[in-house]
Amino acid sequence: MTRLRLTEIFYSLQGETRTVGLPTVFVRLTGCPLRCQYCDTAYAFQGGQWHELDAIVAQVAAYQAQYVTVTGGEPLAQKDCLTLLNRLCDEGYQVSLETSGALSVAEVDTRVTKVIDIKTPGSLEVEKNDWRNLDYLLSHDQLKFVICDHQDYLWSKQILQQYNLNQRCEVLFSPSYSEVLPGQLADWILQDKLPVRLQIQLHKYLWGDVKGR
Repeated sequence: MTRLRLTEIFYSLQGETRTVGLPTVFVRLTGCPLRCQYCDTAYAFQGGQWHELDAIVAQVAAYQAQYVTVTGGEPLAQKDCLTLLNRLCDEGYQVSLETSGALSVAEVDTRVTKVIDIKTPGSLEVEKNDWRNLDYLLSHDQLKFVICDHQDYLWSKQILQQYNLNQRCEVLFSPSYSEVLPGQLADWILQDKLPVRLQIQLHKYLWGDVKGR
C-alpha cells in the first residue's frame, strides 16, 4: 500500500512557472534535506500526516482542476513521490514537480514537467546542486534561479552560459522576495540580453506570504 506524508493539499492560482495564473491543485509533501535561507515553506519540514495514494487522488479530483503541482519541502525526499506522479499523469492531469535539484530526477515520469530550482550561492545551499540532473532535462521542463543579490545574478548568468541551459529548456530568473526588487532584476536581464524569463511570485502579490497560497 502506497502512503505519503502530506503537509497540505490546496487549490489556488499557480504563482510561478509556465502555467502562472491558472487554477491548480497543490500537493505539498512533508520533509526537506535542504535549508535555503529564503525558504517560505519551512512549516513543511516536519509534521504532516500520512495519506494513502487513493485518498490523495480523490482529494485532488474533488477540486476538478486540470493542473496539479507536487511540491514540498522536497517532494522527491519521499520515494513514493514517483508513484504519485505516475498516478496523477495516468488520471489525465497536467502535472508539474517543484524540486530543489538536490535529488535525482532520473526516474521522474517523462510526462511530468520538472521545475528544477538551481540553488544559487545566496540560498546558502549551492553545494547541494546535483548537476547530473541537467542530463535528464526535457524540452518541456523548466529551470529556476532564485536571485538574492547581484552576485547571485552574475553566478546564474555564468551557469546559464556554461551549460547552454536555454538550449535545453526554458530558464526562469526569479527575484528573492524582499531581497531583490523585480524591476532591478528586469534591468539586469535587459542589459545583458539574457534568453531567460523574468518570474515573480504572483501568489505573494495577491495574498502576501501566507500558508496555503
